[in-house]
Amino acid sequence: MDGVLFDSMPGHAYAWVKAVERYGLHMTAEEVYMNEGRTGAGTINALAQRTWGRDATEQEIQEIYAAKSEIFNTYFRERDEAPVMPGVLTLLNKVRAQGLKRVIVTGSGQHSLLDNLNRHFPGIFTPELMVTAFDVKKGKPHPEPYLMGLKKAQVEAGEAVVIENAPLGVEAARAAGIYTVAVNTGPLSDSALYVAGANRVFPSMEALAESWPEL
Repeated sequence: MDGVLFDSMPGHAYAWVKAVERYGLHMTAEEVYMNEGRTGAGTINALAQRTWGRDATEQEIQEIYAAKSEIFNTYFRERDEAPVMPGVLTLLNKVRAQGLKRVIVTGSGQHSLLDNLNRHFPGIFTPELMVTAFDVKKGKPHPEPYLMGLKKAQVEAGEAVVIENAPLGVEAARAAGIYTVAVNTGPLSDSALYVAGANRVFPSMEALAESWPEL
């Protein structure tokens, strides 16, 4: 979702950096992009282990994630919400026209997720074909989110294609045995996506939409 459907990662990077600073933790914007796809709890625990030598408590996780969400929502309220990624609607319409199932696999725990998707992409996504932070015990880079996506879609790994933008998401999809297309919509190098295991890397969603028939 983030960085694929919506150009929202700059807001996430800003929010994570500011939120964790309040609790004596440190995270750079580049680390946010490298850790994109983890659940909120997984990201917070990684920082807590690095700084405090322990996992965060459940209360600390809830407080830090609430602070991050508040900063993120304020960031986009001031900018009239996260924009849709250029080219993605063209791609989704091509996918739908082929009769392919569309499954969302996201580390997000936003309660308003489905409403937001329906507003911008009406009729393309359905709740039964979504995997969110509420559905999994192990977030990306563990394959569980994508294995659950396959199960919900009732397909085998060889019948699916993943479109990702984050190294951890690419790792998760490849670990699930799925052909993975990476779209570099952020500041990371293409090599970070190839090292993670991407089969193909495109420079934008627009480029992927144009190449979709060939792919």
